[in-house]
Amino acid sequence: MADERTDLLGMTKVELSAFVRAIGEPAYRGSQLFRWLYERDAPAFGVMTDLGKPFRNRLEALAQIGGPVLRKSRHSERDGTAKLLFLLPDGREVESVLIPPPPARPDRNADGESRLTLCVSTQAGCPLDCAFCATGTMGFLRNLTAGEIVGQVLVARRETRKKITNVVFMGMGEPLLNYDAVMRSTELLTGGAGISPRRITVSTAGRVNEIRRMADEGRKVKLAVSLHSAVDETRSLLMPINKKFGLTALMDAVEYYYRKTKQSLTYEVIFFRGVNDGAADVRRLIALARRVPSKINIIPFHSIAFTHPRGFAASLAPSARMADIAGELRRAHLTVMVRTSAGEDIEAACGQLALESTHRTRN
Repeated sequence: MADERTDLLGMTKVELSAFVRAIGEPAYRGSQLFRWLYERDAPAFGVMTDLGKPFRNRLEALAQIGGPVLRKSRHSERDGTAKLLFLLPDGREVESVLIPPPPARPDRNADGESRLTLCVSTQAGCPLDCAFCATGTMGFLRNLTAGEIVGQVLVARRETRKKITNVVFMGMGEPLLNYDAVMRSTELLTGGAGISPRRITVSTAGRVNEIRRMADEGRKVKLAVSLHSAVDETRSLLMPINKKFGLTALMDAVEYYYRKTKQSLTYEVIFFRGVNDGAADVRRLIALARRVPSKINIIPFHSIAFTHPRGFAASLAPSARMADIAGELRRAHLTVMVRTSAGEDIEAACGQLALESTHRTRN
């Protein structure tokens, strides 16, 4: 039987104040609830000690703190990466990945804090079917609510007892296909959970209209574009979205975004052997990256062989030229980051743990 109580997770401070007024409480109770939910990661009303017991009892009867529940976690002994599998209220499952800095490089931000990044999901499954991505093989199941997105951060903080400094919307799903919930969640993370907008990154496969919308709305979070090729034909093979929003439309949107916001952006690229790692491909990438201030994030390829891909997807293999290409890009005076292969010993490919769980349940 469905729980008909009002879910407070995902509500703004204004909405929480309206809720408490509607049940006969003073508006300031909404601010108290907001702090408990997003600053203190409260899992239940019973721990909200500055609320009177009669009010807590009314909340128990009329409201709930929904969102995801941690079902399992796996921790890498090699590099400290943790993969978290969350169960949603309807039984769907999504993943988050907690990424510490490399042990040899205790990366710290401007405030001297050790960087701890959480990569969160925004959809259960994904409709984009990128050739290199395991999540796409699940198909699209549904969008997550803002509470389910923010809840991944709150539960991860509560379980690890560590401060998450950075959040990346780059887990399961295409964030800009769930635009309203994603942007609401960024507002809750910055306004409630205390994470600076400059430490939140929204990664998109190239949803042109929503990139322009982000610019028009003056969003302060960072933008990353999952690019993977600066050649239309190649990018369409890797990412079918390119057939709808080709590189000309994508770069027009990126330039519009930069003109409106004056914020640089990140291009994410996986280099595949014999696909996008040739000299001509690299030259095209350099020319494209110079059009607006940006950096290039080179990502290692995590095999999706466990999904039993066919055709072009089955032929994909990591390029042996990744280090050489990074050098070429740097010699072209581009800022380049090379991501390490974090979490390979704990099913690091996006969607792998959720797919494994789904298959086990079906069998």
